[in-house]
Amino acid sequence: MVDVTNVTNVTDSPGRSLWHHGSVSAAPADDLTLSERWLTVPELVDMFSTSPGRIHRLFEQKTLLAARVGGVLRVPVEFLEDGEPMPELRGTLIVLGDNGFTDDEAVRWMLTVDDAMGTTPIAALRAGRKAEVRRVAQSLL
Repeated sequence: MVDVTNVTNVTDSPGRSLWHHGSVSAAPADDLTLSERWLTVPELVDMFSTSPGRIHRLFEQKTLLAARVGGVLRVPVEFLEDGEPMPELRGTLIVLGDNGFTDDEAVRWMLTVDDAMGTTPIAALRAGRKAEVRRVAQSLL
């Protein structure tokens, strides 16, 4: 598991991000302000017209990611595009998981502004910057 509770993101040159331990605390995973709206599993079931089991399979397959917010499993609305999981999300989530990030840590990283990208990773993905997001994600150690 990667400990990102006391991590600072700094850059040493344009576009190169270095993560190191510091005194700046990351936002807690259950910080409701990280997303404009959080969707619960029952809301996703209704939205996708499917079963809770299918939603949980999307989580297991890293097609979609959820975090515990207020004790309830929720998905940031930013992870959806046209009512479906963003296709670009899966590869990035796999990279983060391979680097030891928990689901809560990955959600937090995806929704927090990264200095190297100048925006949140999810906003960069939405802007078509998939390669950049994955390069930065791979550099997180």
